Amino acid sequence: MKRIYKILIWLVASIAACITYWYVFQPDIILVFSAVWIVIIALLLWFGNRQLTIRLDRIMPWSRYGNWRFFIQMVLGIAYLLFLINLIYYIIKTSLTTTPPVWEQMIVVNFWGAVIFIPVFSLYFSLHFLRHWRTSELEAEKNQKESMRSQLDSLKNHLDPHFLFNNLNILASLIEKDKTTSRTFIQKFAEVYRSLLRTKSDDLILLSEELDFVDAYMYLIRVRFEDHIRIIITIQSATKNKMVPPLTLQMLLENVIKHNLITETQPLQIEILESEGNYLVVRNNLHIKADYHSAEGSGLENIKKRYAHFTDQPVTIVKTETHFEVSIPLLEIENA
Repeated sequence: MKRIYKILIWLVASIAACITYWYVFQPDIILVFSAVWIVIIALLLWFGNRQLTIRLDRIMPWSRYGNWRFFIQMVLGIAYLLFLINLIYYIIKTSLTTTPPVWEQMIVVNFWGAVIFIPVFSLYFSLHFLRHWRTSELEAEKNQKESMRSQLDSLKNHLDPHFLFNNLNILASLIEKDKTTSRTFIQKFAEVYRSLLRTKSDDLILLSEELDFVDAYMYLIRVRFEDHIRIIITIQSATKNKMVPPLTLQMLLENVIKHNLITETQPLQIEILESEGNYLVVRNNLHIKADYHSAEGSGLENIKKRYAHFTDQPVTIVKTETHFEVSIPLLEIENA
């Protein structure tokens, strides 16, 4: 309502100024009518297009109806402009003069109205379109990031309960048997959760940080499976400055452990190594459990979606009779 009052104040003030100028200086009446006509149209054009924008934002948001919204708002805006030009001319002509409207004058009025107002309207509409399009893009990007963060939180929540109880059980059995090992176990256990808390709000972390997390995580796993699991990491120091989404390696390792038998006669070996094309490869030998399902799990799908937000490079999966291999892109800060 405040905006409507401001429009009315500007309208009354502008008309009063034109009438005052006419009484004081006695110019040609046509000049006064023209000035009043231009002022009224300019104010109503701005107000009407603003109301049109507000209503179209509700029923046809830019993010969903981009092309259609552009043409519909442009057509409606021009139609509204032509309507104003003729309506204001008719009102001024019938209320302030004794002569009725004539077609010749209406043609001239429409011509000059188009010449004066269409460029102004086009400039306004272009600026408005760019601003709202950019706002829609930012909102879409924000929603995408929130979705990705929600997926990451889901991964962390998935890790917490099962991982927590399994390792508390191991710790309980260690305390009585080996106090030295139990102290180390507690330190590594704390490192895992410290890493989880530290990376809670991060979209990407350094590979070196992820490897530190993996080191603590795999210590806990090795205590659980003793010498029946082995991990080999072959990565150059420079590569560790590249980036990955947090918990990516943990999720891959968890999948390997979840779907493979790990026994004294069938030990599990996992390799993490660099590959050509700026990739990191996680490879393991296969001892598939009897209840394993070949369909791709939610963890791998989650990793693919998170990577799709940062790069066009795909996450690739290769399975042979003896090995399972997942290749993930290594990201540079300027490319992420």
